[in-house]
Amino acid sequence: MNVFLIDADNLNSGAWVDEAFRILEASEGPMPVRRAYGSAENLKGLADMLRVWAVRPFVNLSLTKNTTDIALAVDAMAFACQTPMPKMVVIGSGDADFLPLVVRLRERGIRMVCVSERGKMGREAVSAYDRVILVGAEQALYEAQQLAAAAVLAAPTVAAPVKQTVARKTAVKKARVVAAPVAKKALVKAVKKDVPKATQKVPAKKVVNKTTAVKKVTQPYEVTQKVEPIAVESAVVKMPGVDVAAILLAVPALKTGQPQPLAAVAKALLDAKLRGKNTTSTKLLKKFPHHFALLPPEKPITVQYTPTQDTV
Repeated sequence: MNVFLIDADNLNSGAWVDEAFRILEASEGPMPVRRAYGSAENLKGLADMLRVWAVRPFVNLSLTKNTTDIALAVDAMAFACQTPMPKMVVIGSGDADFLPLVVRLRERGIRMVCVSERGKMGREAVSAYDRVILVGAEQALYEAQQLAAAAVLAAPTVAAPVKQTVARKTAVKKARVVAAPVAKKALVKAVKKDVPKATQKVPAKKVVNKTTAVKKVTQPYEVTQKVEPIAVESAVVKMPGVDVAAILLAVPALKTGQPQPLAAVAKALLDAKLRGKNTTSTKLLKKFPHHFALLPPEKPITVQYTPTQDTV
């Protein structure tokens, strides 16, 4: 029997819980016993995901001190005293407070596995477990890449100068090839006159056609120079129309009105194809300022949904 005990005050994102179950079932097998411990607020925020994975919630008493860790540890020891005892116990928390529990259960021959969000994993607790699974790592890296990409796009472009000498020399060379022998000298002279010398520099944004258009039209000795800029497509892919209902459908945990981790919301929006890889979640949510609050405003890490009369 495998047991998965979740500290909902620590592993408090629906996306993290979903990712943990998928990894565990693929690598460790089924989890017959699934329990989540935490405050009423945190368990309410995970309600949708707990319902999806059929996890039993255990609400702590409302006291001045948090008792989640103790409640989880008591049940873990109770399972260890059963006959037969579990083959594996998974602790859904990176809190180092569970270290004595992990050591004791491991001594009884139980395989101990930890599931934690990367930023909440206690380093001193890693060696105590037989296996540590970090969730939310890809999304954190993706958000960092998005912020870096946005900074690059916002920075002014310093274009490297491109001299027109290349176009001038190319045009002369082309003229010598296509011109009739009788008018070769006259044509080369005309090209040199039409293509100015390299007295000015052209920004790299306007890419100079290095082969310089030298065409034979109705008259064989007419040469035309044509320099065209290459159209650059926008790096941001415009997604189809997205509204508040679509966002709530993709991230049902927002309906609770409790702040949700921005990283988890961003991943859910990407999975639902409501935003592209080059569009940040904050940019999308800021389109609906009356419905979604990004906190703190300077460097947001959470998202909170506030229903209005038109969405109720």
